[in-house]
Amino acid sequence: MDFLPFTRPTIDDEVIRLVTEVLRSGWITTGPKVNEFEKSLAAYVSSDTGKVPYVKVFTSATGALETALQVMGIGEGDEVIVPAMTFTASANVVALVGAKPVLVDVDLKTRNLTIEGVKKAITSRTKCIMPVHFAGLPVDMDPLYELAKQHNIRVLEDAAHAIGTRYKNRKIGSFGDMISFSFHPNKNMTTIEGGALVLWKEAEAQQVDLLRFHGLQKDAFGNMDVLMPARKFNMPDVSAAVGIAQLKRLDEFCSKRLKLVDTYYQLLNHPLLNLPERGDDGHCWHIFSPLINFTQLGMTRPQFIQKMADEKIGIGVHYQALTTFTAYKDMGYSCPQAERIGRETVTLPLFPAMTKVDVERVCQTVLRYLN
Repeated sequence: MDFLPFTRPTIDDEVIRLVTEVLRSGWITTGPKVNEFEKSLAAYVSSDTGKVPYVKVFTSATGALETALQVMGIGEGDEVIVPAMTFTASANVVALVGAKPVLVDVDLKTRNLTIEGVKKAITSRTKCIMPVHFAGLPVDMDPLYELAKQHNIRVLEDAAHAIGTRYKNRKIGSFGDMISFSFHPNKNMTTIEGGALVLWKEAEAQQVDLLRFHGLQKDAFGNMDVLMPARKFNMPDVSAAVGIAQLKRLDEFCSKRLKLVDTYYQLLNHPLLNLPERGDDGHCWHIFSPLINFTQLGMTRPQFIQKMADEKIGIGVHYQALTTFTAYKDMGYSCPQAERIGRETVTLPLFPAMTKVDVERVCQTVLRYLN
């Protein structure tokens, strides 16, 4: 029996054809494919509303987040509200621009921050709220944007998990302030490594162009000027070619994930399991991560992961709470829900090439050990 990983990207013949085309062209860094990919992404996210945003692609979603904070003017002395249950990049970029990540607890079922938690965390120094659409389940954005408007606070959506997700029949990225997507290999679509930033103001889009490539500006004759010190986050055409092919199948990938998750919900029922919030059909299902009460089970998570590996089933962990990391644990934040999720979470296999039989195998194995 083959090993079943917790995730695997779908690399089809069209991806290979487009990458080969780029390699043979002799132009493999940022060029025509990046331009095409950005236009395709803008068309995709705006297909529900018709309002076309600016889309800028990056070598990573982390780079997109950091650049977005810089464009927002966030730095020393400022505070950014970040959920304690997220990948560490969400808080790291805040610290890297010199601001303070203010960690707030999340809901146990949705794994998302709550409007009540955000309200309590706002101070006179709060300049931005960074909601994370955990696992692709959208945060309730309407009240969050209303709250941000009341306090004159920017919103940077960490939508690393949420490419393809809809909130109230609108794609994430089709509305709002700034939105960052990830195209890491374990996401719903990939560019090998990469990310994108969606924004709406032309002046801010122009600033992004500077900040993602050395602060460098050229005129029509090739004369250069550096307007500010900046990093290098430009995506190469090879990655963009992968993204162009992947984007064409994104909705198909999300639909397959939804069907697989339906089977998980049908088969996984046990008192030691706490399943994540299901949401509606707009949920793109980047990961499926139930909680297991390992104390009652009498087994540690590493032991459980090893037993599943012995059965040739891969298990991931998404994620430890930020409050448990050395970089953030001494900041004084108490986030018991996030910390419980961090202790109990396991990520079960979920990717488009899986079959219903694969899900049944996972569920049978999990339930056997829980029993």
